[in-house]
Amino acid sequence: MNSLTKSERLHSFGAIRRLFKEGRSGFVYPFRYMVYTEEAPQTEVALLFSTPKKYHKRANKRNALRRRMREAYRLNKSLIVEAAPNLRVELAIVYSTKTVHDYKIIENGVKRVLQQVAQSL
Repeated sequence: MNSLTKSERLHSFGAIRRLFKEGRSGFVYPFRYMVYTEEAPQTEVALLFSTPKKYHKRANKRNALRRRMREAYRLNKSLIVEAAPNLRVELAIVYSTKTVHDYKIIENGVKRVLQQVAQSL
């Protein structure tokens, strides 16, 4: 239940392009997010986590931030899975501040992103 499998990660180039071209966007500090939904026979959620090199030049900082984002999602993914019956939800969460925040702030941000997306479904 609380795992983050390969099928839950958005990795297809076409799907990522469609998400950024046709998806809805929003902002919850410290994240910008993009959402694309479509009908599906069962609930599927696919995610993309990104930390721009523009704000964080060092790879170890980008990796640590993405790791914190993935862990926060993994622990709180039930918020979106329960709200999306028979939908395929593709979600990109982009860390969009120059400050390296600790896990607590990142987890609160991810929770609020998931709550906003769940309300809009």
